[in-house]
Amino acid sequence: MPNQAVTRTLTASLTNHSQVSDDLDSHGFAASKLWNIGRWTISRVWDAIGHIPDADELCSYLKKHDRYADLHSQSSQRVLQELGEAFVSWYKQDDPDANPPGYRKHGDEHPRSTVTWKNQGFKLDTTYNRVRLSKGTNMKPSRYAADYILCEYTIQADEQTLADVETVKTVRAVWTGDQWELHFVCEMQIDQPETPGEKTAGIDLGICNTAAVSVGDETLLYPGNVLKEDTHYFRQEEYNTEGKNGPSNHAEWARQKKSRRQNHFLHALSKDIVEQCERRNIGTIAVGHPKKIREDEDWGRHGNKRLHDWAFETLLSHIEYKAEERGISVERVLEGKLKTSKTCCECGKEADSNRVERGLYVCENCELVANSDLNAAENMRSTVTPSPEVDRSNGCLAQPSVRLFDKSTGRVAPQEQVVP
Repeated sequence: MPNQAVTRTLTASLTNHSQVSDDLDSHGFAASKLWNIGRWTISRVWDAIGHIPDADELCSYLKKHDRYADLHSQSSQRVLQELGEAFVSWYKQDDPDANPPGYRKHGDEHPRSTVTWKNQGFKLDTTYNRVRLSKGTNMKPSRYAADYILCEYTIQADEQTLADVETVKTVRAVWTGDQWELHFVCEMQIDQPETPGEKTAGIDLGICNTAAVSVGDETLLYPGNVLKEDTHYFRQEEYNTEGKNGPSNHAEWARQKKSRRQNHFLHALSKDIVEQCERRNIGTIAVGHPKKIREDEDWGRHGNKRLHDWAFETLLSHIEYKAEERGISVERVLEGKLKTSKTCCECGKEADSNRVERGLYVCENCELVANSDLNAAENMRSTVTPSPEVDRSNGCLAQPSVRLFDKSTGRVAPQEQVVP
């Protein structure tokens, strides 16, 4: 099959961390200071004329500021772009209780922000696993000092290497809370595999059950207990140690830890979902896309918070690219139009009363008894299945195979294999 270009992020550890950590610290602190200057500028303009400057306006206004020269010009540009994107995201929430993006400061100290180098700001040597990261003009102690940070790295995934990459678009230095690591955003060519089969699957994404999968004669359920536990624990750690002048070091650590745990969980979950579909000869997956769910309803203070934490777009994108690598096509299904949670997948009768309690769906018309999320998943599947009734087994809708995230291995496995 012909090759296809895909974008991937490869994470690398620094083998000379002790030699470059001071320079990376300086750049991380500088990125936070520039963010704060941009944040102050937005506040001043907003108060004066009621307008929130976008990223382009910020870059144009602050281009000659002393702090802009602390980083490579493209790196400074990216910091202000991220600030602009954060304000756009906040504004789109249309939530009076949501706070706008804040300052990055712990009392008189600044946290280490992520620094991004675009194509003109780095030079890669894949032969010796080195990358030169350009310093900002103000970071050079003298005109004779090196104008770059020479980082030696090793890719964390054993089977991956930058030598096979088509193009490295950007390099990000990311502070994990304990040390720096590099993220290489790459464009690479992969062989487009043959489609595993002609069968179809439907996936319903949720908060309590992160995913419910129906393949017609079998169903899989992925509870989100681990994700909810981590979110609750690390958020409490963050709130309980919040400083008066901004987040404390421990609060920042808790926030980063929660984010890394969530990212790992979603990657492991999406990988298992796609692998299970491949083993069952699935060629097409229909995934429910609750695109406007945050706009359509008010779930109350607690419910809106859980809804805001729900990373369905991230999980959906993970499923899409992992399925693409295995020759499986993914179609997004807008849930709002189909009302998949209220409609019986057997007879098509729509009724709010069919959801008798959390997790249980009982159709008053045909007496189907099913897990409510799996009923929705089967409705998704019917959108890409010509004759779903031919290969449907309703018994499995009430008794799915449960697959859990195993903290001891970092992988998803059958429920009976996971140690509580």
